[in-house]
Amino acid sequence: MTMDKSLRVRRGLVRSRSVLNRAERIERLKASDRWQEGDAPFGLPKVRVFKLAMKKKKKKKEEEEGEGGETTGD
Repeated sequence: MTMDKSLRVRRGLVRSRSVLNRAERIERLKASDRWQEGDAPFGLPKVRVFKLAMKKKKKKKEEEEGEGGETTGD
């Protein structure tokens, strides 16, 4: 049986996830030196997930005007 087109995920998960799985949490704890080998993988401390915000790109017109004003009159 086929799946309806409206139910398919096209590009996977596009937005950032707010919950990490155990392996991802351990990786983050290792990076911050809060995890040592031999520690129990159960009852891990909380790990903050940072949300990335995309910066807006400058328009080409603004860049061209900035370049023209910077030239010297030699």
